[in-house]
Amino acid sequence: MDQLQNFQSLSINSQPSPSSTQLSLEERFKIIRSVGEECIQEDELLNLLKHKSEPISYDGFEPSGRMHIAQGVMKVINVNKLTSAGCRVKIWIADWFAQLNNKMGGDLEKIKIVGQYFIEIWKAAGMDLNGKVEFLWSSDEINSRAHEYMPLLMDIGRRNKLSRILRWTFVSWAWIKGKLICLQENMLPGLKQGQEKMSKSDPTSSIFMEDDEEEVVMKIKNAYCPPKIVEGNPCLEYIKYIILPWFNEFSLKRKVENGGDKVFKNFEELISDYESGEVNPDDLKDALSTALNKILQPVRDHFNNDPKAKDLLKRVKSFQVTR
Repeated sequence: MDQLQNFQSLSINSQPSPSSTQLSLEERFKIIRSVGEECIQEDELLNLLKHKSEPISYDGFEPSGRMHIAQGVMKVINVNKLTSAGCRVKIWIADWFAQLNNKMGGDLEKIKIVGQYFIEIWKAAGMDLNGKVEFLWSSDEINSRAHEYMPLLMDIGRRNKLSRILRWTFVSWAWIKGKLICLQENMLPGLKQGQEKMSKSDPTSSIFMEDDEEEVVMKIKNAYCPPKIVEGNPCLEYIKYIILPWFNEFSLKRKVENGGDKVFKNFEELISDYESGEVNPDDLKDALSTALNKILQPVRDHFNNDPKAKDLLKRVKSFQVTR
C-alpha cells in the first residue's frame, strides 16, 4: 500500500504562496540564507531566486526511532522559512536506505511506522503543510519506476569500479545542468559537556518531541551550563537556534534581587549579559525550560488526544533505539 495515501493533504498543489509574492528578492534571499550555517554558493542562490519564484528544496531522513528537538523543532522552523520565501519543499523518507543501514534492526515495517510518526510530529508542531510540502517515500518511488531503476543499477554495477565512481564524484559537478545549492543546517549539541550533537541513543542528553513537562525541566536542569561561559554551552545554543527563531524573543523571569524580568530580542544582547554574570545559569535554565514546553505542548496534546498518533507513539517507543 502506498504510504502516502494517508497523507494526501500534504501533497504540493500548483498554487503559489500569496505571502511570498509580496517579498522582495533581497528579503527572500535573507530568509532562505538564514536556514543554513553555510551556503554553497550564495551567488548561485541569489541567481536562482532571480529566475525562479518557486524553487524546489530537498531534504530527507532515515527513520530511526523517536524524534528529538533538533529533528523536530528546527526542521519546522527551517521548512516554514523556506515556504514563506516561496520554496516548495520535498522531504524524502529514506526507508530503503534506513533498511540498508540497519536502522530499526533492518525491519522495513518498523521503519515505515517511524516515518509516519515523524510526519505526525511535524504536523502537530506547526510545519506549514498547506500545499507547499511533499513527503516522498524512497521505496514507493523506486518500486513505481523499477523498470528504469533496476536496469540502470545493474548497468552501473557491471561497468564501473569503485575507483571510477569515487573519481566521478569530483568531476561530475561541472557537467550538471542547474547547479545544486547546499544549505547546511546547524547541528544542535547534546545536553552534556562535550557532546557535539544531540543523540537519541542517550535519552538523558536529548529532549524528545513528546517528552512531558517534568522531563524537559529535569533534563534542562541537569544540562551543562557553566556560568559566564558561552563556548560549548548547549543551553545557549538552544536559545539561539530554537527559542529566538520561534518566539522572536527570549523572556527571562527573575527575582528583583537578581535583576528582575527581562526580554532579550537578540542573541548578542543575551550573550553580553551572560558573560558579565548578569544572567545566571539557574534563571537561564528556568526560562529555557518554560519556552521549550510552550513549543512542545501542541505535540503532547496531539499524541494524547489523537488515537492514531497515540498508537504510533506507543509502537515507536516499543522499538529498540538505533543511531
